[in-house]
Formats: sequence, structure tokens, C-alpha cells
Amino acid sequence: MAPAASRLRAESELGSLPKRALVQYLLFLKLYPVLTKAVSSGILSALGNLLAQTIEKKQKKDSRSLDVSGLLRYLVYGFFVTGPLSHYLYLCMESWVPPEVPWARVKRLLLDRLLFAPAFLLLFFLIMNFLEGKDVSVFVAKMRSGFWPALQMNWRMWTPLQFININYVPLQFRVLVANIAALFWCAYLASLGK
Repeated sequence: MAPAASRLRAESELGSLPKRALVQYLLFLKLYPVLTKAVSSGILSALGNLLAQTIEKKQKKDSRSLDVSGLLRYLVYGFFVTGPLSHYLYLCMESWVPPEVPWARVKRLLLDRLLFAPAFLLLFFLIMNFLEGKDVSVFVAKMRSGFWPALQMNWRMWTPLQFININYVPLQFRVLVANIAALFWCAYLASLGK
């Protein structure tokens, strides 16, 4: 094959790679919705922690290697908590506040921001404390010092995103959209833990 034709073929295959990945993701999402969301949540949570560690290393001009245990904690948290729990919370929200209910968009947002967000954040602090092997006194101290600032930041960052996500994004993609935004949120939460 001529070099130009070979290069064109390689470029066309490269262009179809994202399309094939999307098709594969949609197939997994249809066949294994909870597992697919768990895997994507775990990977993106770990990437958020990696981002936080990288930023911290650059700010402190630190030459130490990455904290692999931190990456694993976030992977475990995303896989076992964020992905599955988010899947079911979005399903529940859809049935509790169907789109045809008056003020459904506002009610969904209030449900998410006033009930789900604080509960999710509390769960995050609790599970991370457990995964770090720390005792209850450390958990209580972190809650006292970090919960309220983290919840305020959550409300500032997530409120517009969640309004769009829970009201305009198709149900099967809500966890993915939240996971992509959570990449940066996990970086923020990881920075609180330091």
C-alpha cells in the first residue's frame, strides 16, 4: 500500500476510534448499567485524586512519588459508592418527581441540593475516613472543619450543573455527566483531605 493511502487509512481509523468507543460504552450501558456507571465513576474519581496530587506536587515543588493508596481509595469509593448510588438516586428522583409534576425542575433541584448533596458529602467523609484506617475522632474533627466549607463549595459548583443534568440530560447519561464534572470535584475533595 502506498504511504499516503496507508496514512489516510490510519487517520480515518483514528477518527472512528471515539465513535467506536461511544458505541461500546452505549452497549455496556444498556447491558450492564450499574456496572458501567460504577467503572466510569471509579476511574474518574481516581483521576480526580491524581489531578489533586499533581496540582499539590507542583504547588509545593514536591518530588515525592504519587500516593497510590489515595488513588486506590478514590477508585474504590467511585466504584462501590458513587457509581451505583448515583444510578439509583437518579432513578428514584425520576420516579419521585416526574417531569409532568408542576415545578418539577425546581423540586428536583431542591431534592438534590438539600437532601442528596449533604448526605453524599457525609458519606464521602465517613467512607474515606474508614478507608484511611482512621478512628472516629478524626472523622468528627474533619466533619467539624471540612463539612460546611465543602457543602458550600458543593452548592456553588454543583447547583447549576445539577440543574442542567437532572432536568435536561437523558437519565442514562446523568451519572456520566456528573462523573465528568466530578473529576474536578474529586480533586477539590482530595485537597481537603491533606
